[in-house]
Amino acid sequence: MRNRTRTAILAGAAAAVLILSACSSDNKGDDAKSEHSGHSGMSGMTTTLDTDAAAPVSDHNDADVTFAQQMIMHHQQAVEMSKLTEGRTANPAVLDLAKNIETAQQPEIDTFTGWLKQWNQPLMPEGHDPAGHMPGMVDAPVLDRMKTLNGEVFDQLWLQSMIAHHQGAIAMSNAELSGGQYPAAKQLAQQIIDNQQPEIDTMQGLLKG
Repeated sequence: MRNRTRTAILAGAAAAVLILSACSSDNKGDDAKSEHSGHSGMSGMTTTLDTDAAAPVSDHNDADVTFAQQMIMHHQQAVEMSKLTEGRTANPAVLDLAKNIETAQQPEIDTFTGWLKQWNQPLMPEGHDPAGHMPGMVDAPVLDRMKTLNGEVFDQLWLQSMIAHHQGAIAMSNAELSGGQYPAAKQLAQQIIDNQQPEIDTMQGLLKG
């Protein structure tokens, strides 16, 4: 009787071991499937992210660089001409215009300079003087003559020269609006147009008066 009982116990224990082993194998298989499925999902996600990632795009183009380089020299001449009014005219309208031009354009020169440094570009195109290719630039002989004049004769030449200079700046700004890419440069181009067109109108009125 004892032997039969012991045999039954051993048989039951063996059956339990077999059942546990089978369950363990099934769980491992399920885990392996889950793990494989998880990896497959992550792999697919990574591939999707890599595919959807946008390639870096330059925030400026050659037109922006040219605009900044040329406007630095263009504005520098306007500031120089504005300073020529000191001691050469007593016309308050001309003096006010000159002060406003200098006040507006010197900070813009600093802005253009900062952009070119940020873009790792020279302040002036290498190998040539861009002044000869910019509309509205006043020739050196005209500037030299302006320095010798006073009173109404000075006012007339100064106004004529600054009108042409402003018209050149507007033409360059329109070129930036149509061909540029850098948002801040295009915004400044529009600002130049908005500021200088009324000044042109004022100067033309002074010439007629």
